[in-house]
Amino acid sequence: MRYRIGQGFDFHPLAAGRKLILAGVEIAHDKGLAGHSDADVAAHALANAILGAIGEGDLGRHFPDTDPRYAGANSLKLLAEVWAMAKARGWRMGNADLTIFAQAPKLKPHLDTMRGRIAATISTTLDRVNVKASSPEGVGALGRGDGMAAAAIVMLEAD
Repeated sequence: MRYRIGQGFDFHPLAAGRKLILAGVEIAHDKGLAGHSDADVAAHALANAILGAIGEGDLGRHFPDTDPRYAGANSLKLLAEVWAMAKARGWRMGNADLTIFAQAPKLKPHLDTMRGRIAATISTTLDRVNVKASSPEGVGALGRGDGMAAAAIVMLEAD
């Protein structure tokens, strides 16, 4: 196979007393995402998409929330480990497309920084990474600000 496609999704609730980290970028907000790691939904969705493309299950299989080694883990480091798995199997990034769903805060000012962090983490160029944000327009749990979600799709190319 010359190409592989994977998709990923992640959702975490918002909680007081946590930092908001998205695609490795700390964003000022009154709440952060709750989870075993830093709960970075963007990094988690992208890692899940890569794992899907290489047929290696999901993030929880490799970094279980029952393992104390991953408590508070930096999700970009987990993404880097997932990317190392893909590279070891002979894959390079064709492209990655990521959407973050959040009512607040506004993410537009941070999207280019997020894109750069992701590109650096997966050893690729900016033109192969797209990061965008979408507001749920007040609808449902995301619209009430109960949490945030992210969806990602990747295309990998054989080396």
